[in-house]
Amino acid sequence: MRLVVFGMGYSARNIVQRLGARAVLAGATTRDGRDGTLRFDDREGVARALAAASHVLSSVPPEGDRDSVRATYGDLLGGLNLAYLSSTGVYGDTGGAWVDESAATGGGRRVARVEADAAWLALGARVFRLPGIYGPGRSPLDRVATGQAHRVDVSGQIFSRIHVDDLADGVIAGWDGPPGAYNLSDDEPAPQSDVIAYAARLLGLDPPPLIPLDHPSVSPAARAFYAENRRVANGKAKRVLGWRPAYPDYRLGLRALSAITSPIIASTPPPSASGDQR
Repeated sequence: MRLVVFGMGYSARNIVQRLGARAVLAGATTRDGRDGTLRFDDREGVARALAAASHVLSSVPPEGDRDSVRATYGDLLGGLNLAYLSSTGVYGDTGGAWVDESAATGGGRRVARVEADAAWLALGARVFRLPGIYGPGRSPLDRVATGQAHRVDVSGQIFSRIHVDDLADGVIAGWDGPPGAYNLSDDEPAPQSDVIAYAARLLGLDPPPLIPLDHPSVSPAARAFYAENRRVANGKAKRVLGWRPAYPDYRLGLRALSAITSPIIASTPPPSASGDQR
């Protein structure tokens, strides 16, 4: 596999690391070309990398209403094995019901993401729909340890999540599977307040108090998050790709991370790269 990555951010770096010797990195982009990557707008350099590639991964979400990867390099993607990191936000609010890949998309707040998701599918890509991603340096443990965690009291609100290693393993398995959409999530959707409370317990700290949704400390983005309520089903990825999450619930994932997370000094999340939010 000769791989080009658009958006060498948190999740994409982990995918490359877990691929190891199975892949040669033909090129990777960031906004500014740091750490030996290509500047996203280096058309000549990116074109050379794509000409040498067999596989492409895009972790770059839309900016405004524009998918910059397809808009800039769509004419160079033909004949390549494509993977796109999308979001389970394309399903919108399901009132807490389970949702799988057969469900309609477009009922939520992420219109541009829905359009990008559909466009990558039309290109024959493997599209991985992801819920909240956590892992080393980016987990409820880190937010609790740094005093940045909130427990918002929203009755009945449920959400799904995925450990970054399970995400990577699902994408890697997906490259050998048929094109299409795949939900990658753990097996146990749960209230955010429960996850934060468990993280605090692992660190030996008191959990943050429950606060109402209209509390001044709850950002508009967080309020939009809590306005959607769904359980994400991962059966297709298990059935078609033979994938299984190593961390099927948040307790297993957080226990593994707690060994490397200090209650005093927590890791600072790495900056996003080339618009990467994944």
